[in-house]
Amino acid sequence: MEDQLLLICGIAFAAVLTILSLLAGIIATICRLFPVRAADLPDPAAEEAVRKALTKVFPGCRISEVREIKS
Repeated sequence: MEDQLLLICGIAFAAVLTILSLLAGIIATICRLFPVRAADLPDPAAEEAVRKALTKVFPGCRISEVREIKS
């Protein structure tokens, strides 16, 4: 009985490891097909500056999201 339980656990572990490896490969492939340019990433310093300016102008407000609207 105990040997069967160890076998089942080993098979389950191998299955999960295989599935996670496949998912990692799929994600890596997607990242290679659709790379993210550094210009597309948000600038954390600019976001923090906007947050500080808004907090100064509107004390007590809560900023949930800062988005850049590209024209």
